[in-house]
Amino acid sequence: MFPNPSNLGRPPFPPKHQQQSNLINKLPLNIPPTLSQQQIVDARFNFQNAAALLSGNLATIPAVTLQPMTYGNGSTVHMFDAPTSFRGRKRLREQSVSHDVKRQRFHSHCPETAVVNQAVPLPEGRRYSFPGSVQSPLLRAHYIPDLTGCVPPLRDTLFPDPIETTLPVAKDKLSQQVLDLFQACQQQTCDLNRKELCRTELQREIQRIFPQSRLYLVGSSLNGFGTRSSDGDLCLVVKEEPVNQKTEARHILSLVQKLFSTKLSSYIERPQLIRAKVPIVKFRDKVSCVEFDLNVNNVVGIRNTFLLRTYAYIENRVRPLVLVVKKWANFHEINDASRGTLSSYSLVLMVLHYLQTLPEPILPSLQKNYPESFDPTMQLHLVHQAPCTIPPYSSKNGSSLGDLLIGFFKYYATEFDWSHQMISVREAKAIPRPDGTEWRNKFICVEEPFDGTNTARAVHEKQKFDIIRGEFLKSWQVLRDKKDLNCILPLRATMMMSGFKDALQARDGFCGERRASLFLKRVLAICLEYVKLPNLG
Repeated sequence: MFPNPSNLGRPPFPPKHQQQSNLINKLPLNIPPTLSQQQIVDARFNFQNAAALLSGNLATIPAVTLQPMTYGNGSTVHMFDAPTSFRGRKRLREQSVSHDVKRQRFHSHCPETAVVNQAVPLPEGRRYSFPGSVQSPLLRAHYIPDLTGCVPPLRDTLFPDPIETTLPVAKDKLSQQVLDLFQACQQQTCDLNRKELCRTELQREIQRIFPQSRLYLVGSSLNGFGTRSSDGDLCLVVKEEPVNQKTEARHILSLVQKLFSTKLSSYIERPQLIRAKVPIVKFRDKVSCVEFDLNVNNVVGIRNTFLLRTYAYIENRVRPLVLVVKKWANFHEINDASRGTLSSYSLVLMVLHYLQTLPEPILPSLQKNYPESFDPTMQLHLVHQAPCTIPPYSSKNGSSLGDLLIGFFKYYATEFDWSHQMISVREAKAIPRPDGTEWRNKFICVEEPFDGTNTARAVHEKQKFDIIRGEFLKSWQVLRDKKDLNCILPLRATMMMSGFKDALQARDGFCGERRASLFLKRVLAICLEYVKLPNLG
């Protein structure tokens, strides 16, 4: 993710003078309505096939030949090409994927790859791994998330077979449950590859309208805190200067929306312009089967992506703790800013803040310790190199993941002063609320580390705030007494949701009359695998 300084090319822009609800109820256990009875009959998925699958004899099930979906230029995405069982993070073997797709991949040394934004050929015919930075004729950028070295850099050389990211050792039941959930639900390489391929294709098309623009993949997809269900966030940078979000950004997004609904309608569906404080175009990519939000020149998202990525990798307890908190909040329906609760970004900042404020901190303030690396005025084409040299943080705090999770709930249930304090990752402490309109009459105040705005401004109703605070209190009391994650978050159901998302993407991504067969086989295979799981409770 972080290129070596020696590999950096020209900046992304030429000089100015050259410029032109309940989780259980949400489980998709029924056959999707898009599959007609005739499709199921045509698929010839009969009871004998089902019995063979449930008995573990997959060899007796007829093979399924699928037609890959493509983008406008013929780039293909093969989601799956044979029925296979699935458990947590187990993925297809590399040789089952076409050579063309392999050229689009970034081989990773951990399950959740830190892929950079590889740009399409510019008018000069060059390719860059990060828009306008690393020169590379092929997609051969890699990183090694080595927690004994520095924050994972991007390199232009090939590495041996992938290895697992170092994780903390679990010495108690609750800590092991946190680790199991993390390993089952963390974003996989294939998830990120799908998003990256879509970004590449969209940048190619958008540059026909805005030749000097660059499209960045940001947010949880790249910051180290992504899950299998994470949507994609895109930032379209059209110029170095700020853009008026109420007028200019909306106009640009209206042109993008028109492009998506006309020329790109074969693989982009449901493009919708949302006129929020930071307007976005929401859409779904039919090839990658991923939902995306695209904004214009909201460059703070690029900066905080790399800040959060550095926090994610300087201490190996951070990522598992953040993931379980996000899954917990989603299950309890307090993780949706559009409905007046907490955004995932705010939840991540809340976890980081808690780890910074322990009597023996587990995280420092990176912006205080390395101000030159996280300078909010740094040019965009330099942002991704800055964290390369930041070493891991060595903390004397040896608390287990289970103890940290209980402490997280206790801190926000009983210790943090919601009425008078603001959560600040930048300062690594709780600070008094400012007396500005951004903070006045707000129930939760979480400072954005770069621009100082309130990332929790969506929580503007007392009823929603009371619900959020109540969930923290109940979860702390239950977890303190039971020491069992299942008491506040159903682990099997949460892990199965991750698997079902994978199967649904396979269904949606396939063409051909027999796709129902593969979908049904994969659903039953997932059920079979989870029946075999050891008792998590």
